[in-house]
Amino acid sequence: MSVPTELNQIQVNKNPLAEVNFEWDKPDSTFKFATVKYNESDLKQGFVLVKVLYLSNDPAQKGWMQKGVDPRRTYISPVLEGDPVRSLGIGEVVESNSHKFAKGDIVSCSCSWSDYAIVDQQSIFTKIDTSSGLPVPVYLSSLGLTGLTAYFGLTEVGQFKEGQTLVVSAASGATGSMVVQIAKHLLKAGKVIGITGSPEKANYVKSLGADLAVDYHDETWKQQLGEYLGDDFADVYFDNVGGEILSFMLKNVKSFGTVVSCGSISGYIDRTKGLVDNWTQITVNSLTVKGFVVINYRNQFPQAVHAIVEGIKLGKIKVTEGYTIEDLSNDPDTLLKVPRVWNKLFTNEKPNGKLITKV
Repeated sequence: MSVPTELNQIQVNKNPLAEVNFEWDKPDSTFKFATVKYNESDLKQGFVLVKVLYLSNDPAQKGWMQKGVDPRRTYISPVLEGDPVRSLGIGEVVESNSHKFAKGDIVSCSCSWSDYAIVDQQSIFTKIDTSSGLPVPVYLSSLGLTGLTAYFGLTEVGQFKEGQTLVVSAASGATGSMVVQIAKHLLKAGKVIGITGSPEKANYVKSLGADLAVDYHDETWKQQLGEYLGDDFADVYFDNVGGEILSFMLKNVKSFGTVVSCGSISGYIDRTKGLVDNWTQITVNSLTVKGFVVINYRNQFPQAVHAIVEGIKLGKIKVTEGYTIEDLSNDPDTLLKVPRVWNKLFTNEKPNGKLITKV
């Protein structure tokens, strides 16, 4: 693969406060298309140039570029105006100034919405063994940070034990679908209940092993979930949404139980929808509420990958059902369509499992 002389990127034009403006070439457009020159001398020691093959779509990207983010209160530096939009992805190394990675290596890494990206070797998570027989996109889903988030959220943050009862929100999504499978099939949960957004998604969640899945658009969903839990309540609630659902679940976690705070997508666009009441439940029922980001456990990634791989080998973790690929690779406007694919995460167009863009 030849080394390019230009890098095409989608950059942040205006950091969004709430709604993202997907129009192009407007003063308040959130994104802009840019082309920057590239010379081999730009590749500093410890960096590689990758051809971007797949992009991960993650709700957290909204927070990374949110207007007014205090860098002292984030786990990762904000994406500022003029910066390429940060993304997790998979790419092929086309030029290397690193002793760890060589031309031709396929790697999962932190990159950007671009055709080529300069990547620090410290931002490469995995050198992918393409001889394993596993589809490459798996390294953005089951064996990527998505799968690792589910694993550590349960084992380290939630301290989940065999026989316990788990409830997980956004259960048909990238992380939630892995939480269901890891809890039920690897950690031997007594009961797993998923909260999701349609009858079809509920059926998908049950196909992964959930004992019950409820559709939060059904006006009876709280009654269904409450009756199923009964007086035992849940040992662990794995929260991906915040807002009304978290408020309800604070009343349905048993005394001394745990709430794992992984995400709060309900408030990523409209912050008012992410507000939580029932805070007194934390006090009167001695609940543990703990937030986390997966990079907290970076040194333990190998053991988690091993556990998930074993689950895949035994047929306990579904691989190809765990992601959906939006293929833009043959589209003449590939990069221009990347933001709209990402936006599906915040709409009813969101497919089951991990949403991946092929570029």
